[in-house]
Amino acid sequence: MKFLTFLVNQPDNVLTRALGDAKKPFMVAAVFSFFTNVLYMALPLYTYQVYGRVMVSQNQATLWILTLVTLFVFMVSSTIDDFRARILINYGVMLDQRVSGRIFSGLFDAAVRGDPSARSQALRDLDSFRQTLTGVAAAAFFDLPWMPVFLLVLFLINPWLGFASTAGALALLGLALAQERAIRPPAREANDAALKSYAFTEAALRNGEVVRAMGMLPTLGAAWARHRQVTIERGAHASEKSNTYTDIIKTLRMGIQVLVIGIGAALILDHKMAQGMIFANMILVSRALQPIERIVSAWEPLNNMARSHGRLMELLQKAEPPTPVTALPRPTGRLSVEGINFAPPGAQRLILANLNFRIEPGEMLGVIGPSGAGKSTLARLLVGIWRPINGSVRLDGADVFTWDRADFGRHVGYLPQDTELFAGTVRDNIGRFRDDVADEEVVRAATLAGVHELILRMPKGYDTDVGEGGVVLSAGQRQRIGLARAMLGEPAYIVLDEPNASLDAEGEDALLKAIEAMKAKGATVVVISHKPGIFRSADKLLVLREGRIDLFGPRDQVMARLMKPADKPADVRAIEGGR
Repeated sequence: MKFLTFLVNQPDNVLTRALGDAKKPFMVAAVFSFFTNVLYMALPLYTYQVYGRVMVSQNQATLWILTLVTLFVFMVSSTIDDFRARILINYGVMLDQRVSGRIFSGLFDAAVRGDPSARSQALRDLDSFRQTLTGVAAAAFFDLPWMPVFLLVLFLINPWLGFASTAGALALLGLALAQERAIRPPAREANDAALKSYAFTEAALRNGEVVRAMGMLPTLGAAWARHRQVTIERGAHASEKSNTYTDIIKTLRMGIQVLVIGIGAALILDHKMAQGMIFANMILVSRALQPIERIVSAWEPLNNMARSHGRLMELLQKAEPPTPVTALPRPTGRLSVEGINFAPPGAQRLILANLNFRIEPGEMLGVIGPSGAGKSTLARLLVGIWRPINGSVRLDGADVFTWDRADFGRHVGYLPQDTELFAGTVRDNIGRFRDDVADEEVVRAATLAGVHELILRMPKGYDTDVGEGGVVLSAGQRQRIGLARAMLGEPAYIVLDEPNASLDAEGEDALLKAIEAMKAKGATVVVISHKPGIFRSADKLLVLREGRIDLFGPRDQVMARLMKPADKPADVRAIEGGR
């Protein structure tokens, strides 16, 4: 069955290793299943003794002793079932602790690659997989191997009972497999469409202002409705087929029980079986068929588990495996870009081609160029978010992509073009949500970024909650707090992508002072902007055009070259016109 494929022939990763460690708890659970199924035999034995001996002898003492013993056995069986459930639950907790962190980081690996599958659905997939693997469906699989045992007991009572029960069990199993095969395609299509509709909804909500301002809700609603319609239609189709098979299975199961009672009654009339066995037979056949019925009722969770496992494996296979690296000292800031070429997955041409340049410690590089020249792509490569197709970006000789990210982040500040804050306080965001950052460091970073006074004027100062995505702040405030976050710990290397895009005159003045202060402390600074006025402290300028270096060198030389109308393209003249 498809939902069992995760047990064998899977690539080595944290999930398959965690599943491999399930052998011990699952073996213990299987042992507990042995005892609980053996103890279940107390019920048919009890009914046999009551109807076969007590009703004949009219001995109430025997009745009470049998009843008390049977109740005690059921209490023991219930306790064993509870232990089995606890073992599976604890294994589920262990699996989540081992895997969830890797899934979480794998999401970000996918996000920085631009993978559209990078969404929080992966964590919901992990929850679905874990809960089904260690829930009611798992208990049914532990009981399934005991079905032949109960059928064997029925054979020992009378071959006709055994034959009838076995034929019925095989018929139920065949119907169950047919049901799973019939509902799998439409259920998968419904699930895929549902994921698309959820992702579409999340994207629309993130851009709610644009949607409302430009009246896009009807058209977006129509696009969402198409995914939703597929979800409903295919889901309804799967449900109809499932219900049909479920009704047939239910009817067949009841028919088997009636048949067993009928055969038992016929045997009693022929004096080939004691009267008390008729109820014992009914209980035994019910128990024998119970695992199949429970598995049938869990088809959809089991198929969801299989789909969740497939998506998790795909995510983990694409994610960069974590490798232990030696901690490097604080860099001096010597940056070298060595022959890098870059294109995102699926692109037909290079976005950046054959880039080579070098910046010495304490220097500032200004990067300008028209839209689409590759400036933001370069920024991501400079801080190791993306890996170039070939070539490398090195800080003090070390490849920035392979540098341990947590260690690298302590020495580096980065402000992306679209600044987004996380739900939490201003202090949390500036402190990067690190527990080891003191209040003094947060205030120092805010002061260095020129945003300290602005924060103090907020309702609760540094303890002001910024809301989801910083929604309670203006774009300029978010950008300035993002700058303070980049300045935390007085980093040796800073990359700022359009840091003045949303700033007013006061904010831009504070930004310029912050850049000069960081330079004075010996930091290497890279600033990308359409406004050359921000490059007044720059030592070097780089002009990008169509992914290639058009000009590079000392600021005054590059600016002098740009001042020659015959040598500069129209888009560069337009940039200069904005000064």
